[in-house]
Amino acid sequence: MSETVLLDTVLCLPDVDIEALIKGRIIAVMPGRFINLGRQFALCPNDISINSQPHEQYYHSSFLSFAQIALAKLDSEKNLIKAWAKCEGCNMFTLESFDALSKLSIWTKQGLQHKLGQRPHIFLVYLRVYLLPKPIEISTHSQYSLFLPLPASLSVPDTAPILSDRIFAQRKHQLENLQPPLHPELEELQCALASLAITNPTAKLLDEDIRVFLGWSNSKQIKQPSTNLAWINDIAFLGNRSKEQDEGKSNYQAGTDFEKIVRKSLEYLGFTVDEFHRGGAGGIDIFCSQPYPLVGECKAGKKIPNDTAVQLLNLGTLRLQNQELLKQAIKLIIGPGEPTTQLKEAAKVHSMAIINPETLEKLVQLESNYRNSVDLFKLKTYLKAGSSDQEVEKYLDQVYKEISLRSHLIQLVKKHQVNTGDENVEVATLYGAYGYSSPPQALSREEMHEILIELSSPLTGYLGRIKGTDWKSDRFYFLRDLPITSIS
Repeated sequence: MSETVLLDTVLCLPDVDIEALIKGRIIAVMPGRFINLGRQFALCPNDISINSQPHEQYYHSSFLSFAQIALAKLDSEKNLIKAWAKCEGCNMFTLESFDALSKLSIWTKQGLQHKLGQRPHIFLVYLRVYLLPKPIEISTHSQYSLFLPLPASLSVPDTAPILSDRIFAQRKHQLENLQPPLHPELEELQCALASLAITNPTAKLLDEDIRVFLGWSNSKQIKQPSTNLAWINDIAFLGNRSKEQDEGKSNYQAGTDFEKIVRKSLEYLGFTVDEFHRGGAGGIDIFCSQPYPLVGECKAGKKIPNDTAVQLLNLGTLRLQNQELLKQAIKLIIGPGEPTTQLKEAAKVHSMAIINPETLEKLVQLESNYRNSVDLFKLKTYLKAGSSDQEVEKYLDQVYKEISLRSHLIQLVKKHQVNTGDENVEVATLYGAYGYSSPPQALSREEMHEILIELSSPLTGYLGRIKGTDWKSDRFYFLRDLPITSIS
């Protein structure tokens, strides 16, 4: 149940530390003094506390690129408050623990020693951080003070935590006990991706996946960049468009638009589209060289002309120098409406598959919702000669069932941890619970284990895995949800 929190003070911390808290990179800070459990405050950037030491000495070198980005955002006149926090505990650490603490944080051992000064210990304060609904600005203070009053009290909800309850508890336990990081290589990779992710969408997606896997981010906050994928919703529209439906545009132009979006769709699905073979008069609309050869003809309008199959065969024969390649290639016609009997017969004779623009759009939507879910080699077996929409629909249904099964197993692990308080769960326990969970399909224990291994891969990161002495003693724990998105 959500609550409303009233804030009247701010905690001043280095700007980089606050950015690291917001990104989930750290869950604790070194304010220099004890803070009472349960105290709540906004987080205000103020770098005066570390001005006496270069950032290169204070933060790990792998973290410096992120630190420099955060410092570049500093405003000499205004400070932007983007989050608030609640103190969830405070521990003291001495010099002997700095090696282990440094490996679990963004600070170097030298930086920790600087913070220690002449004192016998430092205070590490665990903060549960929440995003503000809207950032607020306050004036910069020239004098450093740990706590400052807000210009006016601020009422905020606790509905936007950076980390889930379970992930925060796990990481707090790890810090309190100075347990070594589980995936230091992935942490290095994430730091290397941080600056690249600003301008590279692919790097950004990988960066987000790694942060979720490492427990640095809440998966609910990560969303697909829908604005970049809005074109997917135009595939069927462009395929069914004709001159009568698009005033001022010829059928040839409408066909060219459809050809372009088909090429883009096939590339998105994972095909390598050969730019040498372009559409237009006397050209093949589509030729894909990888992962297997595919030639295609695109027809926009109200129906596919009867001679399309013969046209595709003739153009392929004329334009492809290697006729053996044409024999091996998947031959695909993409166009609107129900194919005529004549066209279906011709397509069967020449081993050509026919699909509607709507079917292509569903395939691309599936790939958009679940990256790498479309297996092009499996799809190949469903591209039957003649009208193939129903066959491809069967493939879509099969993939959806496989995703639903995986989502079900993830929820099974999650519910077991929530209901029992266990940090992880064995395969045997999950297998026993699976039978009482309205399972979507029957599974053997070995099949379940194979899927759990897949879901705990660093490249998927839905579950974590603690390897046992054999597969039966492997244990798994929840990391993030796999939501089911309709593709109909």
